[in-house]
Amino acid sequence: MGFWLTVRVALRALAKNKMRAALTVLGVVIGIAAVTTMVSLGQSATQLVQSEFSSLGTNVLVVFPQATRRRGALRNLAITLTADDCDAIADEAESVIAATPIVGAGGAQVIYGHTNINPRDLIGVGADYLAVRNWPLRHGGFFSSREIDSGAKVCVIGHSIVVKLFQTADPLGAKIRIRNTPFEVIGVLETKGANIVGEDQDDIILMPYTTVRKRLQGSDFSNVDVILASASSAATMTSAQQEISQLLLERHRIRPGDAPDFNVQNMSEIAAQFAVITGILTLMLAMIACISLVVGGVGIMNIMLVSVTERTREIGIRMAIGARSSAVRSQFLIESIVLSLTGGFIGIVLGVILSLAIPKLLGWPTLISSLAIAGSVVFSAAVGIFFGYYPARKAASLDPIEALRYE
Repeated sequence: MGFWLTVRVALRALAKNKMRAALTVLGVVIGIAAVTTMVSLGQSATQLVQSEFSSLGTNVLVVFPQATRRRGALRNLAITLTADDCDAIADEAESVIAATPIVGAGGAQVIYGHTNINPRDLIGVGADYLAVRNWPLRHGGFFSSREIDSGAKVCVIGHSIVVKLFQTADPLGAKIRIRNTPFEVIGVLETKGANIVGEDQDDIILMPYTTVRKRLQGSDFSNVDVILASASSAATMTSAQQEISQLLLERHRIRPGDAPDFNVQNMSEIAAQFAVITGILTLMLAMIACISLVVGGVGIMNIMLVSVTERTREIGIRMAIGARSSAVRSQFLIESIVLSLTGGFIGIVLGVILSLAIPKLLGWPTLISSLAIAGSVVFSAAVGIFFGYYPARKAASLDPIEALRYE
C-alpha cells in the first residue's frame, strides 16, 4: 500500500472518532501554544531591556558617588563628584567623546497660566546632555556652556509637558514658573515614550545644573549627583571605564588600598547581564511548557493503544489477506503523527495570537519567534513518532490468527 493511501486510511480511521481525536490533541495544542508564547515573550522582554538601555544614550557610562569606609568609620561623602570631574572626563579620557553632570531638582510644581503640574523629572544637566543621551530636539535649541556658567533661567521640556501645560499653543519663548522662579522655554525634546516600568520619559524638564543648584536648591556646593559619559564606540566602553576610574582616582587622591569614593558602571555590561537573565528565564519557561507536550504525548500513546485494541480484528483481516507488518505499523504511526501535527499547527496559531496580544497589553515590543515555530513543528512530529511507535509496533506484531479470533 502506497504512502498516500496509508495516509488516507489513517485519516479515515481518525475521522470515525472525531471527539476522541480532538481531546487527544488538546494536550499537544496547549504544549505547543505555551512553548511558542513563552519563547516569543522572552524575546520581547530581551528586546525591551535592550531598547531601555539604548534609550539611556549611546555607549553610556554612569559614574556614581559612593560612600567609603576609612579607619573603621563609614563616611558618606556628599561631595565626591563635581562638575570639574565631569569636565576632566570629557577632556582627558581619550575614549570618551562627551560627558554631562546630572543634578536632580526633586519634585516641584510647574505653573503656566492657570495650569499647574508636577513633572516626573526635573533635572539639571550640562551642555552635552543631549549628545550623551542621543536625544534629539523636536523644536528650538538647547542651552549653551555660557548659559550654564551664568546660571541662566532657561529650560528644555519633554513632549508630555507640552501636552499638559501648553496643549496646542507654541511653548517656545513661553515663561513657566518652577518653585516661583520663572524659566524661559527654549526647546522641546523628541518623544521617547515609556520606559521599561511604564514611566513616561517625556514628562521631563531639563535646566542648566548650575541654575538648579543656585536658584532652586539655594546651594553653593559644587557637587553633582551623577556623571554620564559617552564612549566613542561600543568597542571602547571597557577602556573608557578604566580611563575614567584612573582619572578620578588621581583627582580624588585615593591611595592604593583605599576604597574609591565613586563607582563607574558600564551600561552595556549591565544590558548583557540582563539579556543572559531573560534568556535563562525564557529557557526555563519553555522547558516547563514542554511538560504539557509530554503529557499530550502520553495521551496520544494511550489513545493509540486503545485504538489498537478496538481494531484488533480489523488488523487480523488485513494481515490475513496479505498486508505486511510494516504497512500496519506505518498506518498507526501515521495516525499518531497526524494527531500530533494537527495539535502542533493549532497550537502554533494559538501561540502566535497570544504572542501578539500579550505584549500589546503589556506595552512590550511584539516579536514572533520563527525559531520557536519551526521547533514546535519538529517537536510535535517527534512527539507523534516517539509516543506512537510503541502502539504501532504492538499492532504490527499481532498474530493474524489470534487477531481474527478476537471479539
